[in-house]
Amino acid sequence: MASMAGGRRRKVFSPDTPQQQQELQPLRINQTNNNNINNSLTNTNNNNNNSSNDITNNNNNGSSPKPSSPKLSSTTTTILTTTHTTTLAPHHPNQSTNHHSKNQFNPRLIFSQIAALQAIHYLLLSVFFQVNCVVFGTTITVDRIFTADHLDVWTREGWIDNGAILTSSVVGAFLLAFIVEKSKKCLDFSVTLFTIHLLLCSLYDGKIPRSWDWWIIHILGMILMILMGEYLCSRLELREIPLLL
Repeated sequence: MASMAGGRRRKVFSPDTPQQQQELQPLRINQTNNNNINNSLTNTNNNNNNSSNDITNNNNNGSSPKPSSPKLSSTTTTILTTTHTTTLAPHHPNQSTNHHSKNQFNPRLIFSQIAALQAIHYLLLSVFFQVNCVVFGTTITVDRIFTADHLDVWTREGWIDNGAILTSSVVGAFLLAFIVEKSKKCLDFSVTLFTIHLLLCSLYDGKIPRSWDWWIIHILGMILMILMGEYLCSRLELREIPLLL
C-alpha cells in the first residue's frame, strides 16, 4: 500500500512529461521574481530603519543629524525609469515646422503693407492740400504732389505745401506703428515709400526732380517718419511684455 501511495504521489506532483514541465516553468519564474521583489523591499525597509536609527542615535548624542541618501534597489530604479518614460510627452515634428513657418518670409504681407502705406500717404496729402485750399486759398492740382513747382524753403507761400508734406510724414509714423508694428522695419518701409514717390514724380514730370527744395523737404519728412515710427513701434513692443510686480 505504501508503494502504491508513493507511486500515486509521483504521478500527481512530479512532472514526468515535458508538457507538464513547460506548464510549471512560468509559475516557477513568477515565484522567483516575487521572491526577488520581496527581498529588495525588505532590504530597502532595513536600510530605512537603519537610517532612522542612526538619526535617533545622533539626536541622543547631541550631534546634528547628517542627511543620508536612501539606496534604491535595481527593481525600484527600473520602475522609476519606466514611469518617467511613460509620462514624457511624445515629440511632434510639426512643432518645429510651425515655428519656422511663423518666421518665414511672407512677400504678400510685405507688398500689402507697402501698398497700404503708399495709398494712405497720398490720401493724406490730398486731404492736407484741401485744407490749405480752404484756409490759405491755394489751388488744388496734382502738381502739388508730384512736382516741385510749389515747394520753396525761402518763401512763406512755399511753406504751406512744405508743412502739408511734413505733416503727412508725421502721420505716416503713426501708420508705421499701426501697420508695420516693428521698429526694425521702419527704416525699410520709409525708404521704400520715398523711393516709390521719387519714381512716380519722375514718371509724372518726365525727369528726376532737380530742385533742392524738393529734396530737402522730402528727405526731412523721411527722417521724421523713421525716427517717430521707431519710437512709437518700440513703445508698442515694450507694452506687450508683461511685468511681474
